[in-house]
Amino acid sequence: MTLTRRRLLQGAGASVGLAGLGLRPSFAANTATLGSMQIRTLSDGTLTLPPEFIFAPMPQDQLAPIRAEFGITEGPLTPECNVTLMQDGERTVLFDVGSGTGFQDSAGLLIDALDEAGVAPEEVTHVVFTHCHPDHLWGVLDDFDDPLFSEAQYMMGRAEWDYWWDPKTVDTIEAARTTMAIGAKRRMEMIEDAITLFDDGAEILPGVAARASYGHTPGHMAFELRQGSESVMVVGDAIGNHHVAFAAPGWESGSDQDGATAVATRQSLLDQLAADKTRLIGYHLPQGGMGHVERSGDTYRFVPDGA
Repeated sequence: MTLTRRRLLQGAGASVGLAGLGLRPSFAANTATLGSMQIRTLSDGTLTLPPEFIFAPMPQDQLAPIRAEFGITEGPLTPECNVTLMQDGERTVLFDVGSGTGFQDSAGLLIDALDEAGVAPEEVTHVVFTHCHPDHLWGVLDDFDDPLFSEAQYMMGRAEWDYWWDPKTVDTIEAARTTMAIGAKRRMEMIEDAITLFDDGAEILPGVAARASYGHTPGHMAFELRQGSESVMVVGDAIGNHHVAFAAPGWESGSDQDGATAVATRQSLLDQLAADKTRLIGYHLPQGGMGHVERSGDTYRFVPDGA
């Protein structure tokens, strides 16, 4: 078992309570098999976000019935964070790495999820990033600011790397995201010597193709995992929630850096996923994030696996 400061500081009280019930926390959520690929989602915990982070630019009168339908109150949003683990022969691949211990107390649990899955950090051979936001990138370093996945090759879309690496970004990004830019650059500097960059459409690993899904960030990437006629799409934050992103995909979200581009990306992905009946994994979708898309006219619905 890997012992982290988070486990030392937070796990003691939780473990006592769970032990009294004869339970232990569980971090694995969904599983899928594509030929030789074994895919599962692992929980990095949850985020705590003000509703306006997503809802601010939306038409509030039309938003109200959607919020009511999904039981979204005036309180904070607490989306899941679902990291995808793919094991295929000698490859053990993570798609994103969570937020580590430096972002929010409710997140940063990936190391515990990997422990439960029987995967040590040094056994991870590849880390593939959808984008550089804190809850996807910051977990790349351990509690001592060293690369956590010491044996891994890191992979990121070229446009995403170039944007956050650019020293001008910290000065040109909106003020509320300045900390994101500073934090991203510091972590990128720690993995610079082990990074491989790729472009849209590249087969970055056998059976793994990159798909440009810009808008949430300037270089956001989704990934199609395919063997034979079966596939799963890891969409990251290109489809960022299970409510308005599906019910009103044409509305711009406050969580996206380029709202208009994100809308076009989201609509294209939803249309394809529904038409092709392709399973998806969404980083912030509920019940582990794995499921499929159903279409009804211009709206969609997320159906979690097992629902």
